[in-house]
Amino acid sequence: MSLRTVQDSPVGVTANRQLTRPRKKTSPLGRQPLGLLFSAPYVVYVLGVLAFPLGYAVYISFHDYFFTAPGVQVDRPFVGLDNYVTILSDPAVQRSFLNILIFLVINVPLTVGLSLILANALNRVTRLRTFFRVSYFVPYITASVAVVGVWLFLFQENGLVNVLLGPLAPDPSWLVSSWLAMPTVALYVTWKQLGFFILLYLAALQNIPEELYESASVDGANKWAQFWNITVPGVRSASVLVTLLATITGANLFTEPYLLTGGGGPDGASSSPVFLMYQKGILQGNPDVAAALGVVLVLGVLLVALIQKRLVGGKED
Repeated sequence: MSLRTVQDSPVGVTANRQLTRPRKKTSPLGRQPLGLLFSAPYVVYVLGVLAFPLGYAVYISFHDYFFTAPGVQVDRPFVGLDNYVTILSDPAVQRSFLNILIFLVINVPLTVGLSLILANALNRVTRLRTFFRVSYFVPYITASVAVVGVWLFLFQENGLVNVLLGPLAPDPSWLVSSWLAMPTVALYVTWKQLGFFILLYLAALQNIPEELYESASVDGANKWAQFWNITVPGVRSASVLVTLLATITGANLFTEPYLLTGGGGPDGASSSPVFLMYQKGILQGNPDVAAALGVVLVLGVLLVALIQKRLVGGKED
């Protein structure tokens, strides 16, 4: 077939028309300008509540900054990396990052594993399904002060847990032991936030076709094989989200050790970077050092999140 024959054919004519058709000019506001109007409130929120404070914290971290009365003009000289050197050489800061690492090693795997297992079980429950789902979600929406009171009753030296353990109870007790304080806090946070992550997995499980389980059952696959080969890959995106959220929540730990261990005790064994930011910036009046600590924490969380996304999410096609 000659080139002219192809050009005269219907396919060739259509192709020529598409090539010669003038392209529509793209608006600077995009194809759907109305979408900018609907997203504007959230953009303003992100800029005002997240972006601006983070940028201002970076500015403070490079200056000799201190609080003054409103309207008072003082000199805040540029000090370079001095604030970063101060926090990185502080043993209390080093200990707080080690505490958070211990917390994440315990909390994140437990959160991901228990959330997925319990969500899979709740997804297959036919009777009292709503009751069980609400039961797991209630601790998440309950005020931390109220729930902490229950845990103090359970894990104090004369608490119910030690009474049940008897001679096996640790000495010193859970929340006053330098070895057990942070693991106990990690277990508490895992239990309290479990309901939220269960809901995320429940939503992801609805997208897995039931036909996959039926086909696997016909082929002779047991429940464990179905769970490992169908459920786990089917909720991979939810696992990435749960891992990231658990990591970010753990890195910003403050309320739980503050209430459970009286502010990072014993001897800083359960302190966190956010608690030290509050201590140095508000109580001690060194917002420049606290800002530098916050910037280091943000960079550390971003690095860990990128590594986790690669390990848990895998490579995208």
